[in-house]
Amino acid sequence: MKSRLTRSRDKVIAGVCGGIAQWLGWDIALVRILYLVVSILSAGFPGTLVYIILWIVMPDDQNFSY
Repeated sequence: MKSRLTRSRDKVIAGVCGGIAQWLGWDIALVRILYLVVSILSAGFPGTLVYIILWIVMPDDQNFSY
């Protein structure tokens, strides 16, 4: 059973990349670098918009009970 997608407590800004990394079972640094590269290649704005939307939509790990 796969865990729920939640924001991580290991955060730099909001924990979105950390939460995605935990959900996928990947290294957090790899997800952050991939996010940065995708954001730069997409002219920054779409990546920032997606990050803000995920920040709002993803529940916080601290407020989520398993």
